[in-house]
Amino acid sequence: MPIATLHGQNLIGGQWIDGDGAEFESRSPAGDELVCAGTAASSAQVEAAIAAAHQAFFSWSEATLDARLAIVRRFAELITERKEELARLISSEVGKPLWESRTEANAVIGKVSNSIDAIMKRRWTTTEQADAYVAVTRYRPHGVMLVLGPFNLPAHLPGAHIVPALLAGNTIVFKPSELAPAVGQWLAKVWQATGIPAGVLNLVHGGAAVAIQAAADDQIAGVLFTGSHQAGLSLHRSLAGQPHKVLALELGGNNPLVVHNCHDAHRAAITIIHSAYITSGQRCTCARRLIVVGKANYNILLRKLAEMLPKMRVAEPFSEPQPFMGPLIHATAAQHMLAAQTRLLAAGAEPIVEMRLSESHPALLSPGLLAVTAQMLDDKEHFGPLLVVQLADGLDQAIQLANSTQYGLSAGFLGDHVEDFHYFLHRVRAGIINWNRQTTGASGRLPFGGIGASGNHQPSGYFATDYCSYPVASLESHALNEADQLAPGLEQLADADWAGEKK
Repeated sequence: MPIATLHGQNLIGGQWIDGDGAEFESRSPAGDELVCAGTAASSAQVEAAIAAAHQAFFSWSEATLDARLAIVRRFAELITERKEELARLISSEVGKPLWESRTEANAVIGKVSNSIDAIMKRRWTTTEQADAYVAVTRYRPHGVMLVLGPFNLPAHLPGAHIVPALLAGNTIVFKPSELAPAVGQWLAKVWQATGIPAGVLNLVHGGAAVAIQAAADDQIAGVLFTGSHQAGLSLHRSLAGQPHKVLALELGGNNPLVVHNCHDAHRAAITIIHSAYITSGQRCTCARRLIVVGKANYNILLRKLAEMLPKMRVAEPFSEPQPFMGPLIHATAAQHMLAAQTRLLAAGAEPIVEMRLSESHPALLSPGLLAVTAQMLDDKEHFGPLLVVQLADGLDQAIQLANSTQYGLSAGFLGDHVEDFHYFLHRVRAGIINWNRQTTGASGRLPFGGIGASGNHQPSGYFATDYCSYPVASLESHALNEADQLAPGLEQLADADWAGEKK
């Protein structure tokens, strides 16, 4: 279903204005229709957005939590009323099947209740009574937070930062992905419709230059980023020597999925498909490496996958019946994936199911599965529907292969025995480790993040509330009673005449 082209504008201090920067446009990977067109924010407009957020910070941070709760709850209500509209916009702009975009719209709504629960449980003021004073821990917002959104979940992942940051009392400058500007702008308009005060949430369009300028601004207190490893490294380098700025990075992974002592090959294969190919392989938690223990199990599972993969529906997002996979974000991304497959085949990989480009669509790839050895692999995150499979002689070797990566975001274990899973759990390096569940499965009630090259130990999800505020410790007393117990060497300060002066 075609949608009207959105006129791309920037939201600065409560006003929608055309940018003075470079022209941009967003075209649907489904059919190349124009989804959004406008002009990016200029350098001066980026500064104005940050200044507006800085000016709004003091009143927003001093507002009661109930007032902030009312705004985010109203946001959830408005998304609930318009979630089908949001889902169709997501599918139009980034090419995801409509069923999947609907799940993302629901995740945007669910993030609100999860964030409210998290701030109540993880960031609530606590008080302990001692003999002569009270010990209090309070939490204060940082200031202006820069949120940089990705394209693959263009509504949910920015909200995973924005909602907890607003609840904590921060103000926001939001730069959506240049590949999904329409979804970002749509969300900002919904936030504005909640009655949020002007300047509390601002939006600037643009590419890497806009992000780098904003991150470097002295009035930015924190940068919250979800995206590629290389972009995250650039941000980390640009903020070197600025430990006063919060930096939360979620940078993807080269994720392993290990199969060991799993009797149901059919169900295992379905879980593997969900792990590797959902969102056309464009999720940071997608399984990239399948590791199967034992030659007999390896052969059975490969036969099963070879039968199943060609049966997966791959089509444009609004097709009926609904496909499991839609196109990649653009044709260039599809060519990058084909080039990665070509390199592996040249290195000696065996094509179990070769990934192929649709004759009618430049960004639509069928799923691929290649059998490889460790020597054929580079440690890169290939962001698309390509899974490689390795044979392991035993569980220890499988764990060694699983840990052969600089990344550490997600890992999965498929097997019948809990003791095998616990053995795996305590030896594999990852921030998300699932058992008999897809690697792409995550709960809004749990932390979301990884180690190594997958992030910087600032998990999002339920724990996002932690990096949105800082603790303030206070020892408090209604009277100056420390003078009643002088430390050694201060005895001469206990002057009896002082008591008379006070009278």
